Amino acid sequence: MKKAILSLLAGCTLFALFGCNNRGDTEMVQPTQIEELKPMHQSWRGVLPCADCEGIETSLFLEKDGSWVMNQRYLGGKGPVAFGSYGNWARTADKLILTDTQGEKTWFRAKGDALEMLDREGNPIHSQLNYTLQPVNASLPATPMAMRGMYRYMADAAVFTDCVTGKQVAVASNAQLERDYAVARGTESKPILLVVEGHFAFEPNPDTGAPQKVLVINKKGRFSANKDCDD
Repeated sequence: MKKAILSLLAGCTLFALFGCNNRGDTEMVQPTQIEELKPMHQSWRGVLPCADCEGIETSLFLEKDGSWVMNQRYLGGKGPVAFGSYGNWARTADKLILTDTQGEKTWFRAKGDALEMLDREGNPIHSQLNYTLQPVNASLPATPMAMRGMYRYMADAAVFTDCVTGKQVAVASNAQLERDYAVARGTESKPILLVVEGHFAFEPNPDTGAPQKVLVINKKGRFSANKDCDD
């Protein structure tokens, strides 16, 4: 009995980043349950291997609401090319699963305080190359990302509800977007489908002064008055 307890403690130490529990490997831990587990680092960074470039500088940011943002910059070649992506995250007893807005999954597992990238099936990559991201303190990237969701402006505040993740976020002040919304909605005060390029940032809440996550618009968006997320 004592030997079994020691073995369990050793296993919990190995996967401390993801919390010690007796859940099955395939049972997801929902973001709303995160407080039951040990806290995770909020951001990681590293250079992942690349088949046709010098490496992919990768930054990963996790949010407590179950969302994530990743910025990847391809090194070498004619010039650096950066791409942003986002989506929802979940985790099993020992793995972190990122699902992007296209439904594609990326897998990681704890390796000390770092995260180690896994293959497309969630299995370890057997290679001499470095597939780890190290914990860092960094701000959210400003790389534009294509987004689609329901926008609404009311009482001097705009909110955007993403069609894929279902997450709602405040929208940074944008006079042109507010005017375009007023034209699109006409006389009705309702959410309107918006397709836009933007990125996430933290700005002071106008009422409390506390930092809040907001959507910053990079390019003029397109409203579709008679459509919603299901269209």
